[in-house]
Amino acid sequence: MVRIKDLPDKAIMTPGHTACAGCGVAIAIRNMMKVIGENSVVYNPACCLMIFTAMYPKFGWTIPYHHVAFENSAACATGIKRAYSKLGKDDVKVVAIAGDGGTADIGIQALSGAAERNEDIIYIMYDNEAYMNTGIQRSGCTPYGAWTTTTPVGKVKAGKKEHKKDMPMIVHAHNVPYVATASVGYMADLLKKVEKARDIKGFRYIQVFTPCPTGWRSDTAKTVELAKMAVDCGMYTLFEAEKGKIRITKKPKMTPVRDYLMMQGRFRHLKEEDVEELQRWVNEKWRRDEALAKFYEEFYK
Repeated sequence: MVRIKDLPDKAIMTPGHTACAGCGVAIAIRNMMKVIGENSVVYNPACCLMIFTAMYPKFGWTIPYHHVAFENSAACATGIKRAYSKLGKDDVKVVAIAGDGGTADIGIQALSGAAERNEDIIYIMYDNEAYMNTGIQRSGCTPYGAWTTTTPVGKVKAGKKEHKKDMPMIVHAHNVPYVATASVGYMADLLKKVEKARDIKGFRYIQVFTPCPTGWRSDTAKTVELAKMAVDCGMYTLFEAEKGKIRITKKPKMTPVRDYLMMQGRFRHLKEEDVEELQRWVNEKWRRDEALAKFYEEFYK
């Protein structure tokens, strides 16, 4: 099992990038790629990661890197993998890395197709819960009540009025070999899941929770703390589904959701009924997640 202290010093996503202070994406991808290794190729659509690692004339990758369009991540990664296979280089790991907007919204058609065909790629969705690169617009993964530039706070609207899309379970419904959620707040769990995904054949999907201080209006020094709090209060469930069997990898402490929300400027406008609605949703989501895990445990005995 990969341990943090055993990660190689050599970076595949190099230091010196231009990410915002406290960027959860930079923390996640730098460490995840060290586990996947140098025998790999990255496809990256328009997103924060592309902006801070691959804007001409600067370049922050030591491996082949491919960029085309917002909606094409899984399709382009599929083409790269098939091309390498034709060349007899089937051992090359092809990794698509996209944000929640480019995955849950714009890129979901290509993602669904690749998952349904069980393409031999690793798909990493970093979840910072909005279109941060293009100006903090809401995505399908933006939580209920959150301020964004397209769900503003004012007399008419008071943040997003829809709950977060459950992308991991949507991918799980495609019957792929491996689906997992992770958080930069629990790095050992994250690295363990990346190692497992690296060594499995077929379509693998990892969704990693990556706080964005800029879009969340949070303290740049609190990124890891917020990432832990999201898991501990039940807002973000850590699980993995291997060959269909779901297993919770970190049981939440069910701390009050309010404590997590109030550390972020995007939620400070919430009324008491909004906080209560989010707490209700979290409680219901956790009961469902726990029940699903128990069902699959019994089903696969």
